[in-house]
Amino acid sequence: MKPACSYAATHAASLANPAGFWAAQAQHLAWDRPFAEALSQDENGTYHWFRGGQLNTSFLCLDAHVQQGRGNQSALIYDSPVTSTLRTYTYAELLDLTARFAGGLRNLGVAFGDRVIIYMPNMPEAVVAMLACARLGAIHSVVFGGFAPHELAVRIDDAQPRVIICASGGIEFDRVIPYKPLVEEALAKATHQPAHVVVCQRGFVTAAMQLGRDVDFATLLQSEPVPAVPVPATHPLYILYTSGTTGRPKGVVRDHGGHAVALHFSMRTIYGLAPGETIFTGSDIGWAVGHSYIVYGPLLRGCTTVLFEGKPVRTPDAGTFWRLAAQHHAKVMFTAPTAIRAIKKEDPEGLLAQQYDLSGLRHLFLAGERCDPATYAWAGQLLGVSVVDHWWQTESGWPMLATLVGLEGMPAPRAGSAGHPVPGYDVQVLDEAGHPVPAGTTGLVAVKLPLPPGCFPTLWHDDVRYQDYLKTFPGYYLSGDGGYRDSEGYCYIMGRVDDVINVAGHRLSTGEIEEILAAHPAVAECAVLGLADSLKGQVPAGLVVLKDGQAMGEEQLEKELVAAVRARIGALACFRQVLVVARLPKTRSGKILRKTLRQLADGENFALPATIDDPLILDEIRAGLQRRSLGAAFETSPPTPPML
Repeated sequence: MKPACSYAATHAASLANPAGFWAAQAQHLAWDRPFAEALSQDENGTYHWFRGGQLNTSFLCLDAHVQQGRGNQSALIYDSPVTSTLRTYTYAELLDLTARFAGGLRNLGVAFGDRVIIYMPNMPEAVVAMLACARLGAIHSVVFGGFAPHELAVRIDDAQPRVIICASGGIEFDRVIPYKPLVEEALAKATHQPAHVVVCQRGFVTAAMQLGRDVDFATLLQSEPVPAVPVPATHPLYILYTSGTTGRPKGVVRDHGGHAVALHFSMRTIYGLAPGETIFTGSDIGWAVGHSYIVYGPLLRGCTTVLFEGKPVRTPDAGTFWRLAAQHHAKVMFTAPTAIRAIKKEDPEGLLAQQYDLSGLRHLFLAGERCDPATYAWAGQLLGVSVVDHWWQTESGWPMLATLVGLEGMPAPRAGSAGHPVPGYDVQVLDEAGHPVPAGTTGLVAVKLPLPPGCFPTLWHDDVRYQDYLKTFPGYYLSGDGGYRDSEGYCYIMGRVDDVINVAGHRLSTGEIEEILAAHPAVAECAVLGLADSLKGQVPAGLVVLKDGQAMGEEQLEKELVAAVRARIGALACFRQVLVVARLPKTRSGKILRKTLRQLADGENFALPATIDDPLILDEIRAGLQRRSLGAAFETSPPTPPML
């Protein structure tokens, strides 16, 4: 796709006249009823986009393309090495399945405004379920397949779904995880009880059905198809729960109108994709990336999207992502830096990538966490394409900082930087008093209101916590991340604000130190913690995972890493301690649990994050910290948090 407009002019126009700019972008979509005004505020001062307008996201994703003659184009490619399945669905086929399943849901009593929880892995039926809910004006909430029963129960009680849709099970590498028992346990814990549980039976595991309550997914697909229901632009499309600082999840709400306009715009300008082109997004539908860039974004744009059920490694090897991109002719690939580091760890020379023709790939986009320059450089050299690190959050729903490859005059990507503000976002770096800081100075990353379309207009039934995002600096959304802007306008996100440590009065970014550690040839990935220190306030310590086949001793590695940090940052960093670990604790979406690690090392009590991928690793790290006498962990042994 050839860039059509300049970045500078587009971004300036979006800030000078937000209502006019987004009203023009909205014309790319079909509206059942035109909106009265693009941007408005209610009596509480909350901004709304496209009030008065009506449309339907499912219609825009499916019917519109079929009506335009692209019914035979591939819409969804399902590639599942774990089940040995490869299936392509055209837009016409996906529309038929969605319309029939929506008819089945309607027969179960699901109507406009009802909530439906979807508890499934990456499988076509999950995409059909999402689109079917949107078709009816029902509000879906996808919960990561295999999530712990307690956490599922919390979401059931908060969303109060009329129906739960689940798979009979999923596969993690070579391990089958039955989902239905987890759903039953969650329902036993929950106060709210849905009217029905719809079960999609999979060949490798069969779920027991409860007479009168449970319904077979395949049976609903035999229903009469139903048309899309026009809904207000401000009507919720979905609720997506994200972690809260209190341990109680926050239900991020996304609306139909602003969401559709923003994602369509992003597919054109950020990712530079034309209708008919293919994107492979290595994520899960349970996360924001999966919602936006596996399902809705590609389908709104008329692209082909690859739905992958598996992992970047061991399904069957570290070349899986390269095989997917080559086989399905992906023009754009999007994943998390964690995935690239996992591939790099198992195939440090990138030999597996050489088995595939990746000449059609134009860009690799990375997001979900900060990408260290070592990983950035490795991926770029291996693939020979531009690597674009960009930054966004569940709350925003689409990128806030990026290199927009679909616009002219865009400064080239730069290692360590998340790029420049996306049109619609007035990104500022502020000090603790709310004043902009000079270039090169680390501060708090905030976005001036109004937020553009696509961002969350509220939290589900929790306006109090929604206001927490806005009250620190009136007129701004506070992202919770720290970073800086350099003299050339490149923005750098250095991690959550609590990942900025204060060493004897010096504010140091753990991300900056992690860059140095990750550049060492023996290090696969790392995390830097700010440990409590009675003299200096905090001191940094590094946890590192070695690349496969590395046999360097911990003492020698520590010596080399300490020297590297001293050379780059100086003695003021007080970096003296390194612990080699087998792996790092992460969320299921790949984010390293740095705050939990710090609390563990400092001997603080903490609640085990619901999203942790492997709870047992915390005990292994605690033992290592005690062995090396790092932090307070060797002095106190807090009880092991409850396992999932």
